[in-house]
Parts: sequence; structure tokens; C-alpha cells
Amino acid sequence: MGEAGHAPDGRAPSAYRIEDLAHLSGATVRTIRAYQDRGLLPRPERRGRANVYSDAHLVRLRQIADLLDRGYTLASIKELLQAWDTGRGLGGVLGLAAEVDGPWTDEEAVRVSRAELEERFGGAPDDAAVAEAVELGVLEPVPGDEDSFVVPSPQELAVAVELHSAGVPLSAISGHLRELRGQVEHIAARFLEFTTEHVFARYLEGPHRPTDAEAAEAASLVRRLRPLAQHTVDAELARAMRLLAVRHLRHQLGTGEDADPRKMVRNVTISAETMRAVEALVGLEQAADFIALAAEREVRARALDRLAANHTSSMDLDETP
Repeated sequence: MGEAGHAPDGRAPSAYRIEDLAHLSGATVRTIRAYQDRGLLPRPERRGRANVYSDAHLVRLRQIADLLDRGYTLASIKELLQAWDTGRGLGGVLGLAAEVDGPWTDEEAVRVSRAELEERFGGAPDDAAVAEAVELGVLEPVPGDEDSFVVPSPQELAVAVELHSAGVPLSAISGHLRELRGQVEHIAARFLEFTTEHVFARYLEGPHRPTDAEAAEAASLVRRLRPLAQHTVDAELARAMRLLAVRHLRHQLGTGEDADPRKMVRNVTISAETMRAVEALVGLEQAADFIALAAEREVRARALDRLAANHTSSMDLDETP
């Protein structure tokens, strides 16, 4: 069949039988036919009683193999290849997809053995806890090695270790993670809606996919905006934790019949004039925090004064003849 069986090298287009195409591409005959049925691979040319494949089919099979290696599904590959077929090219689209699909954290996955896990969590094996961690994605099994796991987020595992060492049951940690994950995914969805509406809408409007240049510009924006979500959440979480933790601690210390009177929060009378002055200075919501911190600073200042006085007295005694 002409130059059947020869790889493309710049000469006239080659013609391949399906067996030759399978050999050159590394795909099986069955896979090639399945790709045709899915619309991923064009139908061959009919010459007499034979089906003939070309260099274009070989290139397409190699593109599919490359995208599969990158983790794309066949459905996604079909959409990307349709973009290629309509003349928009794959470069920009793949660049954008790779940017979105890339790592959203600086953490690097580590490998841990089952024995190391048991040691970090108190030394007792807990198959149920391991299974739940695998279900949550905190641990990923290593194929062919049932005693090893990949840890995508070492920080997340370290948090679980610290909580467990503080007395929190593993089942409670898993339940908390499930609840937290749902809330964080809601935050992520809102951030994506926000950026889509105000940043990426111009690339998504209209019936056509973005051009290579537009996709490359969008990929650059993803790189710039990627850390903003985490920075915003970090800052707001720190603010909320400080605010709520202080309130929670004061509530806990100030309630309960068996509470230690020395540690209970006491009500202190402050003149209306002083409170108005404080509120005017720092605002109504911050007034209580201001008074508490001012009192704490005064206590520390007096403690320093006592230390300094004691030190001076001891020096005077040392110098006494």
C-alpha cells in the first residue's frame, strides 16, 4: 500500500493499514477503532476495499496519548481536539488548561509507610482510620505496595497528628475535615464566580472558544490571581480566629459553677465618661479589647518595675561593706 509502515518524515503523505498505524502509534487496533467511534479520530479514507490511514491519523493518535499522559479524560480531549480542528490550535488552550490544572500550593507530596503512620499516631494500628484517610484523600495508596502511602499535603497530616496528640479522636478529626472541606469548597466556588464575572468573562463570552492569544493571556491571569484566594482566606481566618477565640475564651472562663474564681472573668465598673472616651478612640466593637489590653499592659509594666526594684535592692546589698 504505497509507503505503508513508514513513519512520517517530511516526504509525501504515507498510507497506513490499521495494523501499521497501531504499530507506529503504540495503540492497539481495538483502541483505534474505539477512538473513531467516539469521534476522537477521523474515519479512514476508503480506497477500493481497503481502509487507508494517513500521517494525520498518526499525529492525532500521538496527541491523544500525550493528553492522556497529562491526565485529561477522553471527553476533555475530544473538546480540545475539536478546537484544533476548527483552526484555533492547541497551544493556548493547553497552556490555560495546564495552568488551571497545575498545583495550587507549594507543598510537595511525601511518601510514608504504614509503620510510620502508626508511630506518629500513638503506635496503635487503626485500619478504619487509615481507610477513612484514604477516602478523604489525605492518604493515597501506592500501587503494588499496601504498606506505603503518598501524602499529598504533609501540612494537613501534621495538623491531624497534633490534634490527635492533644487528645482529639481520629474519628472526630475526620468528621471535622469533612465539614471544613464543604465550607472551603463553598468559598472556592464563590471566588471562582467572582473572578469569572469580573475578570474572565471577556474570554468566555460568545459562542466561540478563546484564541491562542486570549487563552495565553487568561493563563497569565490565572498565575497572578492564583495566590489571592489563599491570601484572602488566610487573612480573614486569622482575623476571625482572634475575634472569636477571645470571645470564646472569655465566655468559658466566665461561666460554670466549678470554675476557679481566680481565673474567672470579673465584671469591673468603669465610668460612663471613660467608656465614651475609649469608644471614641477605638470604636464600640474594639472598646472591650482595648480595656483588657490596657489593663494587661499596666500589669506587665508594674511587674517589670518590681523586678527592676528588686534588682536594684540586691545590688545595694552587695555593695554594703
